[in-house]
Amino acid sequence: MKKILFINFGGLGDEILFLPAIKSIKKEFKESTITLCIEPRSSAISNLEPMIDKMICADIKKKGFAKYTEVFNMLKEIWHGKYDIVISSGKSPLIAVILLLTNIKTRIGYKTNNKKTNSFLTQAVELNENQYAGKMYHDLVKPLTLNKYENPKIKIKNVETIEKILGEKLLNEGFIAIHPGVSKMSIAKNIYKCPNVDFWVELIEKINEKNKNIALLGGPDDKEIIEKIAEKTDKFTNLYGKTKSAIDMAKVISKADLLICVDSAPMHIGVALNKELIAIFGPTDENKLIPKKDIFHVVTTNVECRPCLWAKRQENCSESKCLNIDINEVLKFI
Repeated sequence: MKKILFINFGGLGDEILFLPAIKSIKKEFKESTITLCIEPRSSAISNLEPMIDKMICADIKKKGFAKYTEVFNMLKEIWHGKYDIVISSGKSPLIAVILLLTNIKTRIGYKTNNKKTNSFLTQAVELNENQYAGKMYHDLVKPLTLNKYENPKIKIKNVETIEKILGEKLLNEGFIAIHPGVSKMSIAKNIYKCPNVDFWVELIEKINEKNKNIALLGGPDDKEIIEKIAEKTDKFTNLYGKTKSAIDMAKVISKADLLICVDSAPMHIGVALNKELIAIFGPTDENKLIPKKDIFHVVTTNVECRPCLWAKRQENCSESKCLNIDINEVLKFI
């Protein structure tokens, strides 16, 4: 197994969750080269994990004919790579079709209800979605290795380059990092995972009363919510626009005493950095998205209908009562 191809479409969080599978294979086949095929929006993973030797990007979210063009261009690059094995996530029967079209001899994917497409795989792995997603992805490599699952881990180099952005006050006194947003792609799909602006404003004010420094984090998708928060309170250091990439955000999180966030890419970064964090969950299932560990604190609301997203529905309901988070449930962990 000299040339190994992984395919895992999704956001940056999905790629971090996929890292344990890649690491187990790299341990098993130490001399192999690893290529990861992903969506362009997740390309920052190459800066967070040096084991990935090459990336192939395919924008499968494009509409109409453009989507098939992306898939064809992806296949051309794969054909050129002459890989020994391909391992792919994804529960659609179409994944098995794509793997067959790669012309790679050994093809591993999840078993589906379609017996015909299952036959396109040399190894069809049982899909168990009722577990932490990192373990679910790791099941894909069990046919190849006895290496046990380990939680996602990333190491950040050159952390000192972020110190100028943080400033002496935050570095010397410590700070709590807050990431209040989610991706625009989620919002466009009517998927809301975070409380409203007033929640974040009140939380910032309450933390400030504890004499804790606060740094607000955000990427391009978070501009609107951070501006709305800034209109109502100034009790924080605004790092929006100062962190230019996911690696910058990871550096800030690595320096923080605590991270407060929702189900988003920064949460998965915090987990991979083994950083103490408070994760706020609304409609999504914390049991599948964050591992059990004393330093990972989960805050939810006590409503019977949650979690509902993905298992029962594909977007938020009109009421979204699960996002009515009690601030005191967050404060008790600080």
